[in-house]
Amino acid sequence: MDFNINNYGVLKIGNLQIWITQTLISTWIIMAVLIALAIVVRVKLKNFKENPKGFQNVIEYLVEMFDNFMHGVVGDKLMFLGSWFFTVFAFVWLSNICGLFFMRNPTADWATNFALALVTFFLIHIMGLKYRGRKHLKTFIEPFPVFLPLNIIGELARPISLSFRIFGNVLSGMILLTLIYQPFFLRFLIPVPLHAFFDLFSGSIQTYVFTILSLSFISAAASDEA
Repeated sequence: MDFNINNYGVLKIGNLQIWITQTLISTWIIMAVLIALAIVVRVKLKNFKENPKGFQNVIEYLVEMFDNFMHGVVGDKLMFLGSWFFTVFAFVWLSNICGLFFMRNPTADWATNFALALVTFFLIHIMGLKYRGRKHLKTFIEPFPVFLPLNIIGELARPISLSFRIFGNVLSGMILLTLIYQPFFLRFLIPVPLHAFFDLFSGSIQTYVFTILSLSFISAAASDEA
């Protein structure tokens, strides 16, 4: 494992250059896994049963658990965002734990996190305008119009802070594990509990934090009480 993001080549499409990096390959693999799982679930649940057993029971439990989580954070109004955030949760979680399978974590690349945080940023203001209209725009000049520049900076800082939070935690864990793997005699002793902590425990916590903060920001922007 290396600190740097290795580049394996450049794919040229006309004037467009796509750099084939470790992050991109890991992202493609995780996307392929999620698509494959979605296809398996769709095929398995083609014949829906009213009294679920086995596989259907597990899938229904996961969906119901996430729906309850969504409802507890955003209420009925924004439940339609559940499909997007379920996908984000699954992608970020797999990105955080893929180090267990000798892959470079996509979330250890700030660009990945910023892209997801940028979607949250747009959803905040789209939902704010949809449900509150001018009241949402008015928040930029509260409590006084002179605070407009500061309020704009504060809004722009949200996706940056949201992305750096998960980036810093995942990258620091990857760096520590990389250093531990350098001495040959330590490779078979210490990494197991560290992987359990940084990849599984910390990775799961960071996934939860990223998701709930995104939902909380969007919910607050769309709330009538905001």
